Amino acid sequence: MARSERGPVLRGLRAVAYAALPAELVVFALLLGGVRIPGAVLGGAELVMVGLFAAEAVVWVRLRRRGLTRREALAELVPERVLRLIGHELALLASLGRWVARRPHGTAGADGVFPHARDQAALMYGFAFVCLVETVGMSWLLAGLPVAHAIVLVLDVYTVLFVLGLHAASVTRPHVLAGGRLRVRQAAHVDVDVPLEGVAAVRRENRFTHGKADGELNLAVGSQTSVTLELSAPVDVVGLLGGVRRVSVVRLHADDPKALYEAVRDAVTPGRTAPSPGRDPLPTA
Repeated sequence: MARSERGPVLRGLRAVAYAALPAELVVFALLLGGVRIPGAVLGGAELVMVGLFAAEAVVWVRLRRRGLTRREALAELVPERVLRLIGHELALLASLGRWVARRPHGTAGADGVFPHARDQAALMYGFAFVCLVETVGMSWLLAGLPVAHAIVLVLDVYTVLFVLGLHAASVTRPHVLAGGRLRVRQAAHVDVDVPLEGVAAVRRENRFTHGKADGELNLAVGSQTSVTLELSAPVDVVGLLGGVRRVSVVRLHADDPKALYEAVRDAVTPGRTAPSPGRDPLPTA
């Protein structure tokens, strides 16, 4: 690993980035609002950004030559939380394209695909409509303030895209049963593989309240979960910012909870023909 690059060089690059990137956004907003900025200021800002990117490119090449993968080298230059947030935003935007093209994510070769976005659709469309109305209203109110109008307009339009992206991510990322694993997902920020051999019990259970508890993962859709998995071996859940916690109870929802419940039950206990009502204990591997 490139130990020498992790000291003053990387700290210096990150300090410059933390100062330069917000300043660049401010300059962009001012230009968008029609504010005239002296050429020397613009030239200096662009020179700083070019120098920053050039220095990071040099360090990235050195890290690659010392054996780091592309992702590892990038992680040395950019904090993990920043990378995760950027990745999440890009995933939402990509989901919009998948939604339009009707191309679900990660379903190739699946034994079972279980959509779970239907019960939140009305809420998400309503929220997007409210944001759109707010965008139009603020655009009219700030028509005489070009700088504020431009900044608020960009933020409002992005908010509408963000809300639609959240729903698109839920639509295009269903729960997937394949290869002896249940891939449990929610929008673009939760993606957990649950080995079927580690499922100790599965049951249909409609719940509308979900208190926070250690060792539990609640993936409610429209404030509802309909299937509960109890695991004999905890699984790791990686949060949006990279935090990891272990869970042994997973509650989730599907548009057709009966189909999801029966698919998991039958996958864990092949040949079963007579399901028992309510709680359905399963043998562990």
